[in-house]
Amino acid sequence: MKLPSGPRWSLAAFWLLSRAVLLLYTFRVVFVPGPDVTTDVSVIYFQWYEVLLGGTYPLDDVTWQYPPAAAFAILSPGLLPFLEYAHAFFVLALVCDAVVFGLLVYAGGRPGKSRAGAWVWLAGVPLLGPTAYARFDIMVTAVAVTALLAGVRHPRTMGVLVGVGALLKVWPALLLLGTARGRVTRRSWVAAAVSGAAVLGACVLAAPGALAFLTFQRDRGTEVESLGSLVFHVARFFGAWDGEVRLNYGSVEFLGPYVPLVSGAALGLTALAFGWLLVWRVRAREFDATTLCDAAFVAVLLFTTTSRVISPQYMLWLVGLAAVCLVWRGSRMRRPVLLVLVATGVTLLEFPLWFSHVVASDALGLALLFVRNGLLVAASLSAARVLWRRTVTEPRLRDAGTARVPTQADHHDGALLSS
Repeated sequence: MKLPSGPRWSLAAFWLLSRAVLLLYTFRVVFVPGPDVTTDVSVIYFQWYEVLLGGTYPLDDVTWQYPPAAAFAILSPGLLPFLEYAHAFFVLALVCDAVVFGLLVYAGGRPGKSRAGAWVWLAGVPLLGPTAYARFDIMVTAVAVTALLAGVRHPRTMGVLVGVGALLKVWPALLLLGTARGRVTRRSWVAAAVSGAAVLGACVLAAPGALAFLTFQRDRGTEVESLGSLVFHVARFFGAWDGEVRLNYGSVEFLGPYVPLVSGAALGLTALAFGWLLVWRVRAREFDATTLCDAAFVAVLLFTTTSRVISPQYMLWLVGLAAVCLVWRGSRMRRPVLLVLVATGVTLLEFPLWFSHVVASDALGLALLFVRNGLLVAASLSAARVLWRRTVTEPRLRDAGTARVPTQADHHDGALLSS
């Protein structure tokens, strides 16, 4: 019997092998040094699951910081009642992973496309380690990837999925920034608004506390893995800051002097990023097949990098969007995509492997954060530059070359013709 061969089977074989290793970690057959990342599912998610089954959102739990549709992700393990909650969650995470992988392989096999995107997803998920399966972000990423792949031909379908995704975890709303002006934007944006409103209304009617998450982040500090946290890490390393590091709002954060100032600066950077995206949207002259996914990648990358919270699972969003970019053979996002993949691997080192060094602000922890966050900054600048050049600068130069300014000789010839 001849075994199947070819790129698709190589991809499938690597996917099966890498995901089997991930399941060994998440099912705790094999252990990773550092904090046990699966406890968020077996303890926190399970507690939310029991509260939601009781007919209400977690009204008194400030760690519940998600839009109301996130309840669907938390309740989803109930679809597999023959498994305990955590195991059912990991199996569903595997299913979402497989769906994304299958879509990328299928899309990459079409004319003018590439399976480079499938390879990005294949490598990026295990680079993040067991965290990839121990958070519901993989489910949100699956919705976002499906929306982008559908968006080129079916803007209404994309809009519906974006509306649902935004009610799962807000950031998928950024996918709409790159829609082509005119009919595509109208259809996708209206569909997103209608589907989002429908899901929100259903959640509000279904259980009390659907909007409680809006007030649960007012007193957050600066998370220890964020770009702004480097200020406090360096100060602690030299003994120049007397604040504290503790678990706050579900993550390890800096609390103390100057934290509000740094957190405000992070919000300011995010506002500047949003302002740049608006300027880009207004000045962009050309929206081709790659613009939709390129703009989505740039937008989420900018907001992730400037956020006062960069949780490890956020890298999964970037890996998914990066993979969609490289589905197009002519994509110019290869350099920022590579930077994101390397940053994802470094993220596994800083959490969970050597997270104690990050919390202690020692030399190793500082080095890991400077490298990871530096890679994110470099990827953000590189990706933004590529997007601007492709959609603003190059079309303007082409238009200028087409509309050549008349010379003196042209005027002379015109005078002769008219005489």
